[in-house]
Amino acid sequence: MYIKGEPRKFDPKFRGPVHNRRCTDIICCVIFIVVILGYIALGVVGNIVYFAAWVHGDPRKVIYPTDSYGQFCGQRDTFNENKTILFYFNILKCASPVVLINLQCPTTQLCVSKCPDRFATYTDVQASYRYRPEQWNYFKQFCKPGFNNPRKSVAQVLRDEDCPSMIVPSRPFLKRCFPDFSTKNGVLTVANQTTFKDGRGKTRNVTDLREAANGINIVLDARSVGMKIFEDYAISWYWILIGLFIAMLLSLLFLVLLRFTAGVLFWIFIFGVIGIIGYDFFKICLCTLQTHSCYIDSFLKGIWHCYWEYDHLKGIPGSDLTVYDIGFQTDFKVYLQLRQTWLAFMIILCGVEVIIILMLIFLRNRIRIAIALLKEGSRAIGYIMSTLFYPIVTFLLIAICISYWAVTAVFLATSGEPVYKVMANQTLCKYANLTCDLETFNTTNVTKLCPGAQCTFAFYGGESLYHKYIFIFQLANAFVFLWLVNFAIALGQCTLAGAFASYYWAYRKPADIPVWPLFSSFGRAIRYHTGSLAFGALIIAIVQLIRVILEYLDHKLKGTQNSFTRFLLGCLKCCFWLLEKFLKFINRNAYIMIAIYGKNFCTSAKDAFYLLMRNVVRVAVLDKVTDFLLFLGKILVAGGVGVLAFFFFTQRIPVFAQEVPMLNYYWVPLLTVIIGSYLVAHGFFSVYAMCVDTLFLCFCEDLERNDGSTAKPYFMSASLHRILGKKKLSPKKAMG
Repeated sequence: MYIKGEPRKFDPKFRGPVHNRRCTDIICCVIFIVVILGYIALGVVGNIVYFAAWVHGDPRKVIYPTDSYGQFCGQRDTFNENKTILFYFNILKCASPVVLINLQCPTTQLCVSKCPDRFATYTDVQASYRYRPEQWNYFKQFCKPGFNNPRKSVAQVLRDEDCPSMIVPSRPFLKRCFPDFSTKNGVLTVANQTTFKDGRGKTRNVTDLREAANGINIVLDARSVGMKIFEDYAISWYWILIGLFIAMLLSLLFLVLLRFTAGVLFWIFIFGVIGIIGYDFFKICLCTLQTHSCYIDSFLKGIWHCYWEYDHLKGIPGSDLTVYDIGFQTDFKVYLQLRQTWLAFMIILCGVEVIIILMLIFLRNRIRIAIALLKEGSRAIGYIMSTLFYPIVTFLLIAICISYWAVTAVFLATSGEPVYKVMANQTLCKYANLTCDLETFNTTNVTKLCPGAQCTFAFYGGESLYHKYIFIFQLANAFVFLWLVNFAIALGQCTLAGAFASYYWAYRKPADIPVWPLFSSFGRAIRYHTGSLAFGALIIAIVQLIRVILEYLDHKLKGTQNSFTRFLLGCLKCCFWLLEKFLKFINRNAYIMIAIYGKNFCTSAKDAFYLLMRNVVRVAVLDKVTDFLLFLGKILVAGGVGVLAFFFFTQRIPVFAQEVPMLNYYWVPLLTVIIGSYLVAHGFFSVYAMCVDTLFLCFCEDLERNDGSTAKPYFMSASLHRILGKKKLSPKKAMG
């Protein structure tokens, strides 16, 4: 380990990223490969204990509705091939749309070819079937398949649920029949009627249907809005792509200009903060305490305003009282009538102003180094432009991980055979909610003990070992997903770090920069350091999984009255959030050291941590300066493109007024362009941030390894060398 004050041993052959490497963290690499193979097995094949999700699962169980017999509605080559919609015998038994969609409504469910378009009851149809057979022929299509006995008593039909007691005009939504609600003169109606017969001798209001299908109209309206949004995307997608392309060009332009404007932007911001504190800040804050509007001309200024108020209150009765004298007041404007309050504010603001000025004075050299590194980062990206497009690779890898995780989760959730349970109208039936066999149910005595009970489809599952551990498999699916996503991010960081380290350790720039530094760095990371990257990603994935579990527990315990439990969960969530942030910071710098020296993860993390601690002030200054400039860049790119898109889609640019598509909601492409532009800028600037972090670690290593002499020359740029005030660079280096 390096000891402060002792120079590092100089390696005359050291020229940046080590090329003679060995594989690191081999055990973790092997485990990682085995886990990936097992993850594939979980979704594709299976083993001797269980069949995997992709064999058991069937995503049609999520997409298509299922009747009471466990058959898909609309499935080809089945009895339901032409019956694509699910019909509920008695929708009044359904508590809410969520219950319906989850197939938990305790009533018979059948697949039909179309929804009812009229009011009718079984009692009326049975009474008139002899002289109006067409009514029976229409009604029986909503009865159980094969039932054609209108002579059967109404009581028996309703008990056995051979037919629904009534049908109401409905329309399909999510391939299910829901009442066709409408509003007429502010009154809720169904087919222009406010009442209906329920087939059991009662006349009911359509509001009963509304209660049973609560929220359906809102969902239907949302569906209409969704269709309009889809139409807007369909006719404006190419303009959206043009907007994102402009955002890409602006991001590139901003990164190039940072080489020349980083210092100017930073100092403008700093002096702006100083000016606000001494000029506008305090009065702006006080505007929130005023009951009247804050006009621009009332912005008497910060420290000066405090002094002016302090002097103005002199001699006014009551203004010389102290805060202690008046005690606590709910009206905070009372305190503004005291001279002591304004004196305290003035002292606080003066203190903040002095602290900022002193920090700038004592940290001026480190700020100059940070700005020089930002400029150097822009120069490095200019020489290795291919790095700007590497985030596309990371995006594709993460997209593959998300897709595989989602598909596997769906197959796991839908795996199994249909499970049937007893649905009883009587609440005291002891067989209610017990599993049953659909084929033998009618031969049991359940229907005798519980009249009207049925054996209906409940859900998909099973009693096998696989189905007992389905939750464990879902948890494993989530964990491996987090591991793979973090590995993809780690691979990108290590690859970029290796490329930018090749730039820094090139003695003569750009002559000594290796050919294809990005591809070489990617090859080294995959070939030698898969285990190390997987190790770092594993640590992050474990912490993230714990956070997911804590969020799940917090959601489950949200209704509990135990305040201590909620407090404990809140503390744990906060601690693990902080831990994740810290580990990501350490991992990021560990990957840089891996890219440079090729050591294992633990050694690299230790070296990076100690190196950062020896330069902790520089780290803090560089981090804040970089964060500010990159955030400013994201806002400028997203805001600039957003303003341009706003003027375009609202037809305020005369030249393109005829080209603007007719939209339902102009904010749909506008928000898409703004959010997309921000993400595009974030992708480019993340490369820049990685470049600056890599150059900073290389800079710190350069200072500790070398002293600027002929034997141990610096690799830093001439501008950094001038800021440090060290010995002169060698002639070759100065010219390079």
